[in-house]
Amino acid sequence: MQAEVEIASRAFWELKQQRRQLAGTSGCGLCGVEAVEQALPDLKALPGAPLPPIEWLEGLRQRIGEFQPLGRHCGAVHAAVFMDGNGQLLLGREDIGRHNALDKLIGALIRQDIPLAGGVAIVTSRCSLELIQKVLRAGIQTLVSLSSPTGLALQWARRHNLNLIHLPQHSAPRVYSPAMEIQA
Repeated sequence: MQAEVEIASRAFWELKQQRRQLAGTSGCGLCGVEAVEQALPDLKALPGAPLPPIEWLEGLRQRIGEFQPLGRHCGAVHAAVFMDGNGQLLLGREDIGRHNALDKLIGALIRQDIPLAGGVAIVTSRCSLELIQKVLRAGIQTLVSLSSPTGLALQWARRHNLNLIHLPQHSAPRVYSPAMEIQA
């Protein structure tokens, strides 16, 4: 089997602009990007949303375990889980790549026509700029991360009205968002 693909000049030029000079392994998502515009796209700010009630976050680390069968088995994967606007954990996806886990979750939510309004995305991984961009594009207004967010992720969350919550293992949730406190 053979396939011939012809790319229009304009599309080729756009594709060519997305090159990287080197492969990045981990970091803020900017490693190797040749143009800042490529890494920092112009995304619309979300409409402000209330923070989830504190009860939704209590025991969350343990409760998302049911959505992590691979993680329980081998411990080498990241998970992304969705909580609906009523505080119910609905859906989760796992992958060795943190970006892929979130992509899989967002895709499944869209395919299953699950409303994203008022919902919360939860990631077990480090929270970097790329994850912020993914939830912004999806229109999810709250992101909970079990690991600390990067400085750039914090800036983008605030700039785009995203509720960003870090859920440390042994201390109270840290809220980085336009809203100042978790609602009691």
